[in-house]
Amino acid sequence: MKKVETFASIFGEDHSEVPSEKQDGTTSLKLDDLIPFRNHPFKLYEGDRFNDMVESIKNYGVIVPIVVRKVDDKYEILSGHNRVNAAKEAGLTEVPTVIKEGLTEEEATLIVTETNLMQRSFSDLAYSERATVIATRHTAMKKQGVRNDLLDEIEKLSKAPDLSADSTFRPMGEKLRSDQNIGEEYGISPRNISRYLRINELSAPLKDLVDEGKIAMRAGVDLSYLSQENQEMVEAIISENTFKVDMKKAALLRKHEKEGNLNWNTAQKIISGDMLKSTGKVKPFKLEPTIISKYFNPNEDKKAIEKTIEKALDFYFSQMKNQSHDIEEGEEMIE
Repeated sequence: MKKVETFASIFGEDHSEVPSEKQDGTTSLKLDDLIPFRNHPFKLYEGDRFNDMVESIKNYGVIVPIVVRKVDDKYEILSGHNRVNAAKEAGLTEVPTVIKEGLTEEEATLIVTETNLMQRSFSDLAYSERATVIATRHTAMKKQGVRNDLLDEIEKLSKAPDLSADSTFRPMGEKLRSDQNIGEEYGISPRNISRYLRINELSAPLKDLVDEGKIAMRAGVDLSYLSQENQEMVEAIISENTFKVDMKKAALLRKHEKEGNLNWNTAQKIISGDMLKSTGKVKPFKLEPTIISKYFNPNEDKKAIEKTIEKALDFYFSQMKNQSHDIEEGEEMIE
Protein backbone atom coordinates (compact mmCIF):
# COMPACT_ATOMS: atom_id res chain seq x y z
CA MET A 1 0.00 0.00 0.00
CA LYS A 2 1.39 3.38 -1.00
CA LYS A 3 2.12 5.65 1.92
CA VAL A 4 0.26 8.95 1.64
CA GLU A 5 2.43 11.88 2.70
CA THR A 6 0.83 14.60 4.76
CA PHE A 7 0.76 18.25 3.70
CA ALA A 8 3.09 19.12 6.59
CA SER A 9 5.64 16.45 5.63
CA ILE A 10 5.86 17.90 2.12
CA PHE A 11 5.91 21.61 2.91
CA GLY A 12 7.09 21.64 6.54
CA GLU A 13 5.33 22.65 9.73
CA ASP A 14 6.09 26.37 9.19
CA HIS A 15 4.41 26.54 5.82
CA SER A 16 2.16 29.62 5.77
CA GLU A 17 -1.37 28.52 5.05
CA VAL A 18 -4.81 29.94 5.79
CA PRO A 19 -5.70 28.75 9.32
CA SER A 20 -8.21 25.91 9.29
CA GLU A 21 -11.23 26.22 11.54
CA LYS A 22 -11.93 23.46 14.05
CA GLN A 23 -15.35 22.05 14.82
CA ASP A 24 -15.71 24.26 17.90
CA GLY A 25 -15.21 27.41 15.81
CA THR A 26 -11.67 28.06 16.99
CA THR A 27 -8.47 28.21 14.95
CA SER A 28 -4.86 27.58 15.91
CA LEU A 29 -2.66 30.57 15.16
CA LYS A 30 1.11 30.85 15.43
CA LEU A 31 2.28 33.22 18.17
CA ASP A 32 4.59 34.93 15.68
CA ASP A 33 1.53 36.01 13.68
CA LEU A 34 -0.02 37.88 16.63
CA ILE A 35 0.37 41.57 17.45
CA PRO A 36 -0.95 43.44 20.54
CA PHE A 37 -3.92 45.79 20.37
CA ARG A 38 -2.64 49.29 19.58
CA ASN A 39 -2.42 51.45 22.67
CA HIS A 40 -3.57 48.57 24.86
CA PRO A 41 -4.99 50.38 27.93
CA PHE A 42 -4.67 47.64 30.54
CA LYS A 43 -1.74 46.65 32.73
CA LEU A 44 -0.38 43.22 31.87
CA TYR A 45 0.16 40.55 34.52
CA GLU A 46 3.48 40.47 36.37
CA GLY A 47 5.05 38.55 39.22
CA ASP A 48 3.20 35.66 40.84
CA ARG A 49 0.02 36.17 38.85
CA PHE A 50 1.90 35.85 35.55
CA ASN A 51 4.01 32.93 36.80
CA ASP A 52 0.86 31.08 37.92
CA MET A 53 -0.62 31.52 34.44
CA VAL A 54 2.59 30.19 32.84
CA GLU A 55 2.49 27.09 35.07
CA SER A 56 -1.19 26.53 34.31
CA ILE A 57 -0.54 26.71 30.55
CA LYS A 58 2.42 24.33 30.87
CA ASN A 59 0.12 21.82 32.58
CA TYR A 60 -3.14 22.28 30.71
CA GLY A 61 -2.44 24.45 27.67
CA VAL A 62 -4.47 27.53 26.73
CA ILE A 63 -8.01 26.46 27.59
CA VAL A 64 -9.85 29.70 26.77
CA PRO A 65 -9.22 30.82 23.17
CA ILE A 66 -7.95 34.31 22.50
CA VAL A 67 -9.93 36.71 20.27
CA VAL A 68 -8.30 38.48 17.34
CA ARG A 69 -9.03 40.37 14.13
CA LYS A 70 -6.97 40.32 10.94
CA VAL A 71 -4.83 43.40 10.28
CA ASP A 72 -2.83 43.19 7.04
CA ASP A 73 -0.83 39.95 7.28
CA LYS A 74 -1.04 39.75 11.09
CA TYR A 75 -3.72 39.16 13.71
CA GLU A 76 -4.37 41.87 16.31
CA ILE A 77 -5.16 40.58 19.80
CA LEU A 78 -8.46 41.85 21.21
CA SER A 79 -8.67 39.47 24.15
CA GLY A 80 -5.83 37.37 25.53
CA HIS A 81 -2.67 39.49 25.80
CA ASN A 82 -1.71 37.81 29.08
CA ARG A 83 -2.43 34.33 27.73
CA VAL A 84 -0.25 35.01 24.69
CA ASN A 85 2.65 36.27 26.83
CA ALA A 86 2.32 33.31 29.18
CA ALA A 87 2.09 30.86 26.26
CA LYS A 88 5.38 32.23 24.87
CA GLU A 89 7.00 31.86 28.28
CA ALA A 90 5.65 28.30 28.52
CA GLY A 91 7.28 27.41 25.19
CA LEU A 92 4.14 27.12 23.06
CA THR A 93 4.19 28.12 19.39
CA GLU A 94 0.42 28.25 18.75
CA VAL A 95 -2.73 29.17 20.64
CA PRO A 96 -6.45 28.48 20.06
CA THR A 97 -8.06 31.55 18.55
CA VAL A 98 -11.38 33.03 17.51
CA ILE A 99 -11.05 35.35 14.52
CA LYS A 100 -13.64 38.13 14.33
CA GLU A 101 -14.33 39.89 11.06
CA GLY A 102 -16.12 43.08 10.07
CA LEU A 103 -15.64 44.84 13.41
CA THR A 104 -15.81 48.60 13.73
CA GLU A 105 -13.13 50.30 15.84
CA GLU A 106 -15.73 50.85 18.58
CA GLU A 107 -16.68 47.17 18.63
CA ALA A 108 -13.03 46.10 18.72
CA THR A 109 -12.30 48.45 21.63
CA LEU A 110 -15.43 47.26 23.42
CA ILE A 111 -14.24 43.66 23.22
CA VAL A 112 -10.86 44.70 24.65
CA THR A 113 -12.39 46.52 27.62
CA GLU A 114 -15.23 44.10 28.35
CA THR A 115 -13.13 40.94 28.33
CA ASN A 116 -10.56 42.58 30.62
CA LEU A 117 -13.30 43.69 33.00
CA MET A 118 -14.66 40.15 33.11
CA GLN A 119 -11.37 38.88 34.55
CA ARG A 120 -11.13 41.52 37.30
CA SER A 121 -13.59 43.57 39.33
CA PHE A 122 -13.90 47.28 38.58
CA SER A 123 -12.36 48.18 41.95
CA ASP A 124 -9.21 46.21 41.05
CA LEU A 125 -8.52 48.39 38.02
CA ALA A 126 -6.10 51.33 38.02
CA TYR A 127 -7.58 54.82 37.55
CA SER A 128 -6.62 54.93 33.86
CA GLU A 129 -8.10 51.47 33.28
CA ARG A 130 -11.37 52.50 34.93
CA ALA A 131 -11.42 55.60 32.75
CA THR A 132 -11.03 53.46 29.62
CA VAL A 133 -13.83 51.11 30.67
CA ILE A 134 -16.23 53.94 31.51
CA ALA A 135 -15.42 55.98 28.38
CA THR A 136 -15.83 52.94 26.11
CA ARG A 137 -19.08 51.93 27.80
CA HIS A 138 -20.33 55.52 27.71
CA THR A 139 -19.72 55.73 23.95
CA ALA A 140 -21.36 52.35 23.33
CA MET A 141 -24.46 53.23 25.35
CA LYS A 142 -24.90 56.49 23.45
CA LYS A 143 -24.85 54.62 20.13
CA GLN A 144 -27.75 52.64 18.75
CA GLY A 145 -27.42 49.15 17.32
CA VAL A 146 -24.69 47.79 19.56
CA ARG A 147 -23.99 44.24 18.46
CA ASN A 148 -25.22 42.34 21.47
CA ASP A 149 -24.96 39.09 19.51
CA LEU A 150 -21.22 39.70 19.18
CA LEU A 151 -20.85 40.60 22.85
CA ASP A 152 -22.81 37.56 23.98
CA GLU A 153 -20.54 35.35 21.89
CA ILE A 154 -17.37 36.94 23.30
CA GLU A 155 -18.79 36.59 26.81
CA LYS A 156 -19.21 32.84 26.29
CA LEU A 157 -15.76 32.46 24.76
CA SER A 158 -14.12 34.38 27.61
CA LYS A 159 -15.57 32.36 30.48
CA ALA A 160 -12.52 31.01 32.25
CA PRO A 161 -12.76 28.70 35.29
CA ASP A 162 -11.28 31.37 37.56
CA LEU A 163 -13.50 34.30 36.64
CA SER A 164 -13.99 36.74 39.47
CA ALA A 165 -17.15 36.14 41.47
CA ASP A 166 -17.19 39.81 42.44
CA SER A 167 -20.64 41.40 42.56
CA THR A 168 -19.68 43.84 39.81
CA PHE A 169 -19.42 41.01 37.27
CA ARG A 170 -22.29 40.60 34.83
CA PRO A 171 -22.43 39.23 31.27
CA MET A 172 -21.54 41.86 28.69
CA GLY A 173 -24.85 41.76 26.89
CA GLU A 174 -26.68 42.32 30.16
CA LYS A 175 -24.46 45.27 31.00
CA LEU A 176 -25.15 47.02 27.74
CA ARG A 177 -28.85 46.22 27.63
CA SER A 178 -29.54 47.21 31.23
CA ASP A 179 -31.59 50.32 31.96
CA GLN A 180 -29.28 51.11 34.86
CA ASN A 181 -26.80 53.87 34.17
CA ILE A 182 -23.06 53.40 34.38
CA GLY A 183 -22.80 55.06 37.78
CA GLU A 184 -25.28 52.66 39.39
CA GLU A 185 -23.52 49.68 37.83
CA TYR A 186 -20.11 50.57 39.27
CA GLY A 187 -21.39 52.16 42.47
CA ILE A 188 -19.97 55.62 41.75
CA SER A 189 -21.63 59.01 41.48
CA PRO A 190 -22.41 60.80 38.18
CA ARG A 191 -19.82 63.42 39.17
CA ASN A 192 -17.14 60.72 39.40
CA ILE A 193 -18.28 59.26 36.08
CA SER A 194 -17.62 62.70 34.58
CA ARG A 195 -14.19 62.80 36.22
CA TYR A 196 -13.26 59.40 34.77
CA LEU A 197 -14.37 60.57 31.32
CA ARG A 198 -11.99 63.54 31.70
CA ILE A 199 -9.14 61.29 32.90
CA ASN A 200 -9.57 59.35 29.67
CA GLU A 201 -8.67 62.56 27.79
CA LEU A 202 -5.20 62.68 29.38
CA SER A 203 -2.14 61.66 27.41
CA ALA A 204 -0.90 58.11 28.09
CA PRO A 205 2.15 59.29 30.14
CA LEU A 206 -0.04 61.50 32.36
CA LYS A 207 -2.46 58.59 32.87
CA ASP A 208 0.50 56.54 34.12
CA LEU A 209 1.42 59.34 36.55
CA VAL A 210 -2.16 59.35 37.88
CA ASP A 211 -1.92 55.58 38.41
CA GLU A 212 1.43 56.04 40.19
CA GLY A 213 -0.01 58.69 42.52
CA LYS A 214 2.25 61.49 41.24
CA ILE A 215 -0.85 63.29 39.99
CA ALA A 216 -3.96 63.34 42.18
CA MET A 217 -7.02 62.08 40.30
CA ARG A 218 -8.93 65.35 40.62
CA ALA A 219 -5.79 67.23 39.58
CA GLY A 220 -5.73 64.99 36.50
CA VAL A 221 -9.22 66.25 35.64
CA ASP A 222 -7.91 69.83 35.41
CA LEU A 223 -4.85 68.73 33.45
CA SER A 224 -7.08 66.96 30.92
CA TYR A 225 -8.23 70.36 29.66
CA LEU A 226 -4.67 71.33 28.69
CA SER A 227 -3.56 71.05 25.07
CA GLN A 228 -1.63 67.92 24.12
CA GLU A 229 1.50 70.03 23.76
CA ASN A 230 1.15 71.41 27.29
CA GLN A 231 0.33 67.97 28.66
CA GLU A 232 3.64 66.72 27.22
CA MET A 233 5.42 69.68 28.83
CA VAL A 234 3.84 69.00 32.22
CA GLU A 235 4.75 65.30 32.02
CA ALA A 236 8.36 66.17 31.17
CA ILE A 237 8.67 68.54 34.15
CA ILE A 238 7.12 66.05 36.59
CA SER A 239 9.24 63.13 35.39
CA GLU A 240 12.45 65.13 35.22
CA ASN A 241 12.18 66.38 38.80
CA THR A 242 9.95 63.73 40.44
CA PHE A 243 7.43 66.41 41.43
CA LYS A 244 3.82 65.70 42.37
CA VAL A 245 0.79 67.67 41.18
CA ASP A 246 -2.14 68.40 43.49
CA MET A 247 -5.41 70.21 42.77
CA LYS A 248 -3.99 73.70 43.45
CA LYS A 249 -1.11 73.23 41.04
CA ALA A 250 -3.34 71.73 38.35
CA ALA A 251 -5.85 74.58 38.67
CA LEU A 252 -3.02 77.14 38.30
CA LEU A 253 -1.69 75.37 35.19
CA ARG A 254 -5.14 75.39 33.63
CA LYS A 255 -5.65 79.07 34.56
CA HIS A 256 -2.35 80.13 32.99
CA GLU A 257 -3.08 78.21 29.78
CA LYS A 258 -6.50 79.84 29.56
CA GLU A 259 -4.84 83.24 29.92
CA GLY A 260 -2.34 82.33 27.20
CA ASN A 261 0.81 82.62 29.31
CA LEU A 262 1.67 79.00 30.14
CA ASN A 263 5.28 78.25 29.18
CA TRP A 264 8.06 76.01 30.49
CA ASN A 265 9.30 78.45 33.15
CA THR A 266 5.82 79.20 34.46
CA ALA A 267 4.84 75.53 34.48
CA GLN A 268 8.02 74.61 36.34
CA LYS A 269 7.40 77.28 39.00
CA ILE A 270 3.86 76.01 39.47
CA ILE A 271 4.72 72.30 39.56
CA SER A 272 7.72 72.82 41.88
CA GLY A 273 5.52 74.79 44.26
CA ASP A 274 7.58 78.00 44.02
CA MET A 275 4.70 80.02 42.61
CA LEU A 276 2.34 78.84 45.32
CA LYS A 277 4.86 79.89 47.95
CA SER A 278 5.18 83.37 46.49
CA THR A 279 1.45 83.92 46.01
CA GLY A 280 0.20 82.12 49.09
CA LYS A 281 -1.47 83.89 51.99
CA VAL A 282 0.47 84.61 55.17
CA LYS A 283 -0.52 82.19 57.88
CA PRO A 284 -2.31 83.91 60.79
CA PHE A 285 -0.28 84.40 63.95
CA LYS A 286 -0.55 86.10 67.35
CA LEU A 287 1.86 88.56 68.94
CA GLU A 288 3.34 87.43 72.21
CA PRO A 289 1.75 89.16 75.27
CA THR A 290 5.21 90.33 76.37
CA ILE A 291 5.55 92.34 73.12
CA ILE A 292 2.09 93.87 73.55
CA SER A 293 2.76 94.86 77.17
CA LYS A 294 6.12 96.35 76.16
CA TYR A 295 4.50 99.05 73.97
CA PHE A 296 0.89 99.29 75.16
CA ASN A 297 -0.78 99.59 78.56
CA PRO A 298 -3.14 96.76 79.62
CA ASN A 299 -6.33 98.84 79.18
CA GLU A 300 -5.59 99.83 75.53
CA ASP A 301 -8.39 99.14 73.05
CA LYS A 302 -7.67 96.21 70.67
CA LYS A 303 -8.63 98.17 67.54
CA ALA A 304 -6.41 101.04 68.59
CA ILE A 305 -3.47 98.64 69.09
CA GLU A 306 -3.99 97.13 65.62
CA LYS A 307 -4.12 100.60 64.03
CA THR A 308 -0.91 101.69 65.76
CA ILE A 309 0.87 98.49 64.65
CA GLU A 310 -0.33 99.00 61.07
CA LYS A 311 1.03 102.58 61.04
CA ALA A 312 4.34 101.41 62.50
CA LEU A 313 4.66 98.72 59.81
CA ASP A 314 3.83 101.20 57.02
CA PHE A 315 6.56 103.50 58.30
CA TYR A 316 9.04 100.63 58.65
CA PHE A 317 8.54 99.27 55.12
CA SER A 318 8.61 102.75 53.56
CA GLN A 319 11.97 103.36 55.27
CA MET A 320 13.25 100.00 54.02
CA LYS A 321 12.14 100.86 50.49
CA ASN A 322 13.89 104.23 50.60
CA GLN A 323 17.03 102.61 51.98
CA SER A 324 16.99 100.00 49.18
CA HIS A 325 16.54 102.77 46.59
CA ASP A 326 19.53 104.70 48.02
CA ILE A 327 21.71 101.55 47.86
CA GLU A 328 20.74 100.95 44.21
CA GLU A 329 21.61 104.56 43.29
CA GLY A 330 24.96 104.21 45.06
CA GLU A 331 25.73 101.02 43.10
CA GLU A 332 24.90 102.74 39.81
CA MET A 333 27.31 105.60 40.68
CA ILE A 334 30.09 103.06 41.44
CA GLU A 335 29.53 101.33 38.09
